[in-house]
Amino acid sequence: MRAMQLKAPAPIEQKPLQLVELPDPEPGRGEIRLAVKVCGLCHTDLHITEGELTPHQPHIVPGHQIVGVVDHCGAGVSHFKPGDRAGVPWLYHTDQTCHYCRKGTENLCEHARFTGYDVNGGYAQYHIVPEDFAYHLPEGFEDVQAAPLLCAGVIGFRALRLAEVKPGSRVGLYGFGASAHICIQVAHHWGCEVYAFSRGQQHRDLALKLGAKWAGVSGGDLAVKMDSSIIFAPAGGLVIEALKTLDKGGTLALAGIYMSQIPPIDYNLIYGERTIRSVANSTRQDAIDLLNLAAEIPIHTEVELFELERLNEALGRLKDGSIIGAAAVRIA
Repeated sequence: MRAMQLKAPAPIEQKPLQLVELPDPEPGRGEIRLAVKVCGLCHTDLHITEGELTPHQPHIVPGHQIVGVVDHCGAGVSHFKPGDRAGVPWLYHTDQTCHYCRKGTENLCEHARFTGYDVNGGYAQYHIVPEDFAYHLPEGFEDVQAAPLLCAGVIGFRALRLAEVKPGSRVGLYGFGASAHICIQVAHHWGCEVYAFSRGQQHRDLALKLGAKWAGVSGGDLAVKMDSSIIFAPAGGLVIEALKTLDKGGTLALAGIYMSQIPPIDYNLIYGERTIRSVANSTRQDAIDLLNLAAEIPIHTEVELFELERLNEALGRLKDGSIIGAAAVRIA
């Protein structure tokens, strides 16, 4: 099979992902094999490729917003059959026995494995996944439009939950990329008033198009305070800016898997029972709930499509912020 493989982490400008031929994988018991159609791009892929997150496996194939068609089932598979369309997100496997799994927080599982990080991911023609960690996708979403739902959508949805967003509340979104452009549609569905903070004019224009009350750059003086805010950009300095606009009793969620160093925080910025919390991965229930809600709203994703061999270029565009909305690669 054709795949884009990371030989060694390096700046994306050095094109560290190489197009290679690998053996076609075979599913084991309880596993399905997908013929991959498209795979969405995520900042996590960029962090792995550039070494900000050390790959757990040498020569890994990244990618974890996978949409494909089941073409082979291992023994014991009961939820899928050949010809079914399926999606695969970041969470690949949990042990279901550790303290975190038993209390319903499998996203914190001590032995969790992640797609495109612990096992080869979706930038390849085939992908193997346990059937319990794959999802039937809603009808009405083409493959390209469905791909961003599987991480950008799921993480954005979990971030809304952990930011304690209530219907009708005022919500700040910092960094307006793939996650935020889905997140705002959920918040708008809940009747929230959304404020989008982004350095890029095209990103701000998209936020306004999707229903933002206001869009601008962080650091200015707003006449209103946020009840909840979410930071999607991996910039630690935004924590200070977000706290300045967070109301008393408000919650700030940090939605990235990686963030640059957070500057010292003046206690006055968190006094007034303000809360800061991280968003770590997601649960299977998060994915199920988001996919159901996406069909109900329905969510529309803005996706720029690339060919597989242009993955380095696509991730470079993700790095420089020139992707508007989300991006995906098509697997031939």
